[in-house]
Amino acid sequence: MAAAVANRAIGAIVGSAVADAAAQPLHWVYDLQKLQVILAQHPNPEFCPESANPFYRRQTGQQSCYGDQAVVLLESLSACGGPRPQLPIEGPWRHASLKGFLKNVDAGKEETGCEDDCQIDGITKLAPVVAFYAGKPDMLEKVEQAVRVTQNNDASDWDYFLRFLEHFILNGPDPKALDSVLDQLSDPNRKQPQDLDKAIIGLPGAFQAALHGVLTATRYEQAVRDTMSCGGCTCSRGSFIGACLGAQIGLEGIPVSWTSKTQCYASVLEHAKKITRQHQ
Repeated sequence: MAAAVANRAIGAIVGSAVADAAAQPLHWVYDLQKLQVILAQHPNPEFCPESANPFYRRQTGQQSCYGDQAVVLLESLSACGGPRPQLPIEGPWRHASLKGFLKNVDAGKEETGCEDDCQIDGITKLAPVVAFYAGKPDMLEKVEQAVRVTQNNDASDWDYFLRFLEHFILNGPDPKALDSVLDQLSDPNRKQPQDLDKAIIGLPGAFQAALHGVLTATRYEQAVRDTMSCGGCTCSRGSFIGACLGAQIGLEGIPVSWTSKTQCYASVLEHAKKITRQHQ
């Protein structure tokens, strides 16, 4: 039982990182006509050899700006045994929450999180934290601490996403996962209650698309491909879908043809194994 949980936790971390890297060349492509041309040329768009991102360019196989944060958190957990801010967080793209975060750091503020950004950053980087604390009573508290390092507002906690991921890590595939999470959110005695627990907030399209990808997926590869074919913020949706499916299928279910193209795979796997030893 313990070994199975550890394997699913590793699968969540690796699955998230690999899916993020796979989707990175097509991150933030909102021009659907351009996207259709790309998909016609690359019907399996993962690890597209040329970046089509109109905002930043990275080599194929590298992480997105979201994935960079996830790797930093993973390395911090591995080195320190808990989520601590790494200052400053470096990345090829400084989106709104990181700009606010760095501004607060430069100002010497004790609370560094951006107060007015509630985008999906809050969940894309947290597979390592959920994997580390899955099954522990303080999981949501630790997740909130990690989120608030860069996004310090109530709308960015995304605890429904994290409850899904924890459920899959602890239980594996479960067709009743949605019912289970909704039951948790309806429990007046639940941990870390939020006024908006029952609402879909912040980015409803991203939430619905990612959740749909998790609940309807039959294979890891196809689920990531399907969400990539929708365009937009492919990496945020892909990383969450990859984490949830990775938790269900374990490390062995993530295709070698994908992990071999993920540049940080060896490092991610090493750190993932280290922080999940507690589950064994």
